[in-house]
Amino acid sequence: MEWGMANRMAQLIQPDGHCLFLPVDHGYFQGPTRRLEEPRKTIEPLLPYADAIFITRGVLRSSVDPDNAKPIILRVSGGTSMVGKDLANEGITTSVEEVIRLNVSAMGLSIFVGTDYERESLLNLSKLVDEGEKYGIPVMAVTAVGKELEKRDARYLALSCRIAAELGARVVKTYWCEDFEKVTGGCPVPVVMAGGPQVDTELEVFEFVYDGIQKGAIGVNLGRNVWQNDFPVAMIKALRAVIHENASPKEAQEIFSSEKEKEVR
Repeated sequence: MEWGMANRMAQLIQPDGHCLFLPVDHGYFQGPTRRLEEPRKTIEPLLPYADAIFITRGVLRSSVDPDNAKPIILRVSGGTSMVGKDLANEGITTSVEEVIRLNVSAMGLSIFVGTDYERESLLNLSKLVDEGEKYGIPVMAVTAVGKELEKRDARYLALSCRIAAELGARVVKTYWCEDFEKVTGGCPVPVVMAGGPQVDTELEVFEFVYDGIQKGAIGVNLGRNVWQNDFPVAMIKALRAVIHENASPKEAQEIFSSEKEKEVR
């Protein structure tokens, strides 16, 4: 691995081999998402506890101070919306020159395996990898499922992750599922877990994150389960303990409760 690529990967993946990425890119297809209506207010209190943030260039420029930033994974795919015909019909929205200008650590885009736009999204990934490798910038592929959440099973996610790795993604973001070891076991590059819609309890989040890391994931890329929580700072601190200190779900719940009490006071 060349020095620039290795250096950028080291910015993202911490010395313990794990990572906590904070995605705040949801507006690129959802618009003003609940509790992300004013991105700066959402991002600032969480930034100290994230290892990197996943963000679009517009929100990066408007809502993150360049002298107080974390490593950036830049969302470079889009062109569709929740009210459009098909979320899978994405294109590449950002040039590599812009990526270099913003001094980011990685680029991220979605692939839609099994959809009508499978071929286009996979070729988008291939083209982006070509550009990224030329300049030493890693690509994170996101195994998106659009509105079809029932696709979140080990067989489908293992297929999607392996294809992403085969096409040159340096990191793959995918969903946790039952038998998650089948997903990580078939993917020769690091896997980070997505969160998806907010779940009912904090403990559920700690449980799937802990399980996923035990089964081979290197960390998470969790957004809504953090910043839509009533106590987002407590939530991200507890998640850091699971990811970087191998805390159990029960221990994470205790950390969350303790930090929550501090915020209430």
